[in-house]
Amino acid sequence: MSKKHPVIVVTGSSGAGTSTVKKALESIFFRLKIRAATIEGDSFHRYDRKEMRVQMKAAAETGENFSHFGGRAYHFNLI
Repeated sequence: MSKKHPVIVVTGSSGAGTSTVKKALESIFFRLKIRAATIEGDSFHRYDRKEMRVQMKAAAETGENFSHFGGRAYHFNLI
């Protein structure tokens, strides 16, 4: 990432409006004639909803801070 090639990350829970924000940013970039690449983060979830509940319960039992937004919940190496 650099001033010439910044990275913008939009994250949020399901239904929080991240797709709406993505569409708004795409519209702004189009008007400004900025070529932007987008990556859908949902494609890189490590766990499905059922397994995520299991992982969050296990983390809570050990006092671990674990959430949908942490590094362990995604396949960042594939992005």
